[in-house]
Amino acid sequence: MLKENIIVDTSVWIDFYDGISNKQVEALKSIMLTDIIVIPPIIVQEILQGIKEIKLLHIVEDSILGFQFLKYDAYEAALEAAALYRLLRSKGVTVRSFNDCLIAWFCITNSFSILHNDKDFNNIAKHTSLKIYKTDS
Repeated sequence: MLKENIIVDTSVWIDFYDGISNKQVEALKSIMLTDIIVIPPIIVQEILQGIKEIKLLHIVEDSILGFQFLKYDAYEAALEAAALYRLLRSKGVTVRSFNDCLIAWFCITNSFSILHNDKDFNNIAKHTSLKIYKTDS
């Protein structure tokens, strides 16, 4: 079976590091064993900026070093994420976080699925080719 490249949104990483149990966290635990997790810089930033304890910060930094990092041209990404945001607005969809458009663009451009706990990605997927990683219900 081919391994799938998956971006895990910050919404799931926060629950994971906070010890919250939900279907997205359980899927993340499974994905860690079977698939390839790709982390774009914006997710690294979102995860790390919310950590208050230095000891925990170092633990989290060390843990994410094992995943594949996504490299990209920042200007191209900004232009394309802005275009995605405008497209969604023209369809009546307002994305609450501009970062979500950037993350969705990474997924769409690279044909990655996204594991998330954020309704904005479901709305984006309704109007684009964004692939949502399906968790067991």
